[in-house]
Amino acid sequence: MLQLVEKQKAPARVCDSEKITINLGYVDLGHIDLLVSESVYANRSDFIRTAVRNQIARHADVTRQSVARKGVELGLRRYDRAELETAQARGESLDIRVLGLASIASDVTPELARATISSIEVLGSLQASPAVKAALADRLR
Repeated sequence: MLQLVEKQKAPARVCDSEKITINLGYVDLGHIDLLVSESVYANRSDFIRTAVRNQIARHADVTRQSVARKGVELGLRRYDRAELETAQARGESLDIRVLGLASIASDVTPELARATISSIEVLGSLQASPAVKAALADRLR
């Protein structure tokens, strides 16, 4: 007897980092490599992440004041179809401001996004389908 089993789709994973490219002088790079070779840091990326975090901590007061002044949500903020449909039913328009990662679910259509999102400002990264990004292009700050 042959039994058909329906495969369930694995939940979409949100990447917790984004790759960037930087240019460093040879001497700075040499210092990093020396610290790595002395096992102070595991690798170049570890050094750079630590340096970035140190600078963010150093300027925490500026960040805190700016987040409060601008009304920015901090961290990961996911917008799904149900939330946008609820806003649409209420006649509400969203002004999205996120410091971190803003994610618009894959089942959100470009039409729904345009109907419910009046502006979007992301300091960090925006994850959305190419069609939704294109539909919101004139609303991105």
